[in-house]
Amino acid sequence: MAYGLAEGLRKSAGKLAPKGKKAAIIVGTFGSHFKLNEALEKIKQNGFTYEVEKGHTIKVFLGKNTTKNAEKVRGIIREHYGYVEPL
Repeated sequence: MAYGLAEGLRKSAGKLAPKGKKAAIIVGTFGSHFKLNEALEKIKQNGFTYEVEKGHTIKVFLGKNTTKNAEKVRGIIREHYGYVEPL
């Protein structure tokens, strides 16, 4: 069920930033809130900002060096058995 909820987030990802800029985000979905909380601790340690959505879904906002940061965040999400949504 959580994967279906994240489907709608993927379509609205471009609307998160101001009109002139597109937001660089990664959307991840987890099977349980225990794994979600463990991943959030690691994401917080690395200094990323995030929002938690309904259905064990998180949005992680990337800053500069987006390719390096994206790989870090993807690794953290996959390490904790999460699914990274393709954007």
